[in-house]
Amino acid sequence: MCLGIPGKIVEMPADHADLARVDVSGVRRAIDVGLLEGEELRPGDWILIHAGFALSKIDKDEARAAMEFLEGIGQAYDELAALKESSLDASGRGEA
Repeated sequence: MCLGIPGKIVEMPADHADLARVDVSGVRRAIDVGLLEGEELRPGDWILIHAGFALSKIDKDEARAAMEFLEGIGQAYDELAALKESSLDASGRGEA
C-alpha cells in the first residue's frame, strides 16, 4: 500500500527547479516535484507526497481529508497498543 501525505508548498527555490520547500504538519522539508513536470506549482498549493516525491497536486479539501484519515489511523494504532497492554491471560491476570 502506498501512503501519501499532504503538504503545503511554502517556497519554490529558483535555483532548484525540481524542488519545493513544503510544510507537512509544521515540519518543513525539501520535496522533489520533478514528477509533476508541466503542473503549475506555487506557494500555497497542496501536494500529495510519498517517499520525498510529490505524486500529485491536490486541493485544500483533499489535503484536509487525507490528514484526518492519517490521524485516524494513528489513533487506531494507539488503541490497539492499549488493548494489547490491557489483555488478560487465562489466569485473569494481565500479561507481563
